[in-house]
Amino acid sequence: MTTTRKIRFAALLSVMGPGIIAGLSDDDPAGITTYSQLGAKFGYQLLWVVVLSTIALIIFQDLGARIGVVTRQGLIGLVRQKYGARSGILSASALIIANFGTLTAEFAGIAIAGELFGLSRFVTVPAAALIVSFLVLRGSFANIEKVFFALSAVFISYILAGFMAQPDWSLAARGVFVPSLPFTHDALFLATATLGTTLAPWGLAFIQSYAVDKRLTRDDLKLLRIDVWTGSLLTGIIGFFVVITCAATLNKEGITEITDAAQAARALEPLAGTMAKALFAIGLVGAALLAASILPLSTAYSVGDLTGQPAALDDGPKEAPLFYTTFGVMTVFAAGLILIPDLPLIKVLVFTQILNAVLLLPLLIFMYGISKDQRLMGEFVSTRRMRGVYGSIITLVSICVIALLWLSIKP
Repeated sequence: MTTTRKIRFAALLSVMGPGIIAGLSDDDPAGITTYSQLGAKFGYQLLWVVVLSTIALIIFQDLGARIGVVTRQGLIGLVRQKYGARSGILSASALIIANFGTLTAEFAGIAIAGELFGLSRFVTVPAAALIVSFLVLRGSFANIEKVFFALSAVFISYILAGFMAQPDWSLAARGVFVPSLPFTHDALFLATATLGTTLAPWGLAFIQSYAVDKRLTRDDLKLLRIDVWTGSLLTGIIGFFVVITCAATLNKEGITEITDAAQAARALEPLAGTMAKALFAIGLVGAALLAASILPLSTAYSVGDLTGQPAALDDGPKEAPLFYTTFGVMTVFAAGLILIPDLPLIKVLVFTQILNAVLLLPLLIFMYGISKDQRLMGEFVSTRRMRGVYGSIITLVSICVIALLWLSIKP
């Protein structure tokens, strides 16, 4: 029995990676800022939005991983194959725009977190760009994955900060199980941004391509599902603790307007102690480095899918020149943008999350169409019940986006 368990555990470890890495990468500086604003502005009231977003993340990350394993193709390549070259180009363009904006936000997070420790952005941002470039461009797939896992460990700091803030657990439970939403621009803006930052377009594209790059097979699907669910649940748990940390401290003290996660970290110090501030800041640095590695990688995968060029980490620059060129260009330009004086970093950061929610819709619709295609999915085609679930999530995202746009343009 012990030997059997060891074999099963070893098999799980060999499969683990796509779900946990893709899931936790969603808790990037833009995500932490969004969750911080949610807690500071509305306290515990909108915790149910985090829970609902996490459920949607589990469902679509699971679908993306399954599509990747079954078809052995990335999302953009499948869109091109099923819907035509025009749809492939449009979906890839939308993804590249969203990814570039979010990658810029990651380097903004690194700059802001560095300033918390007295370091100039002209030091931290170029250093971070060099670190992630060296990591991805010079490492093997197995070694890169180990580093990704190590970076993921920093997220425990947000859970510790949440307990140190001594939240009102009864109000937190009410926020989870008793949904309510003020029909105001701020509430809809943050609810939509929460959906966009949790169920990020780049994450859906990444998990599918990463499962292909990891060379997982249909026999690995059961274990891969454990990986996906674990990563998505951890994403939601971390978001939950960021919200309750800011609800228990900032909102409780009447501090409802914060502009970024670093400001939230500074504000925590007099309310929850120096350690809470340090934990929050450390989590921000680790989150930014992880996401700054994954985002250009997600884009490089998608460009490779669209063009039919090699796109794998175990291929060298000579074998996959477009893949590595895309990664390098994305990293250099996003990092360089952050060094422009007086750039409104926070506006860029928050806007990217709304953009994510808008650009999420066509990708979800494409995934829905692929999931029910018998020719592509074979025996793993989606059931009628699951198609109903996918449709409900797409409808929810659509309602949020439409309501937000309506409130934004009305007099």
